Amino acid sequence: MARTYRIAPSILSADFARLGEEVQSVVAAGAELVHFDVMDNHYVPNLTIGPLVCEAIRPLVKVPLDVHLMVKPVDRIVPDFARAGANIISFHPEASEHVDRTIALIKDQGCKAGLVFNPATPLSFLDHVIDKLDLVLVMSVNPGFGGQTFIRQALKKLAAVRARIDATGRDIWLEVDGGVKVDNIAEIARAGADTFVAGSAIFGAKDYKATLAAMRAELAKA
Repeated sequence: MARTYRIAPSILSADFARLGEEVQSVVAAGAELVHFDVMDNHYVPNLTIGPLVCEAIRPLVKVPLDVHLMVKPVDRIVPDFARAGANIISFHPEASEHVDRTIALIKDQGCKAGLVFNPATPLSFLDHVIDKLDLVLVMSVNPGFGGQTFIRQALKKLAAVRARIDATGRDIWLEVDGGVKVDNIAEIARAGADTFVAGSAIFGAKDYKATLAAMRAELAKA
């Protein structure tokens, strides 16, 4: 069966002085999602955006808002992002005292739930909760900063997660985040990813539409 691919530009790399315009531009250029990197200067060494930014962006675009919470503790902030218009909320198992409960909280708020794996986080968490997830996000950099280089070990991890997803028979998205560019997106897709977060590769380009088209041309080869 042909896989559906989705590209999710990360606003972490956008021009924050023109954020609304930037988000509308990438969606007009063909992005299927808008990715929010939420960092708390506690779980990760950076501080980025909160629910107010999500709430401000929500009326501007119709595509799903894909919120990646790099915050600890995570449960307290989930309802705020749900109210602000998030459609997908992903979190790190290390940031939750009870992973199963956090997934239930996200679902109770009417959002899709994702679990995020850092480069050194074992996939064993999936043994217990994969049947409840809508998305698995594999980090191909260590979280905390944009513009990092893709860690190739992530390809093996993506392949392992893809096998687990396929074994469930469920429609669970497999997202990758970190160092995704035009010249490696096809290889990443071949490893099993179907949803691609790209920050500087898109927002650092002069022509968003041409960059997204180039990524899609590479995905067609995968």
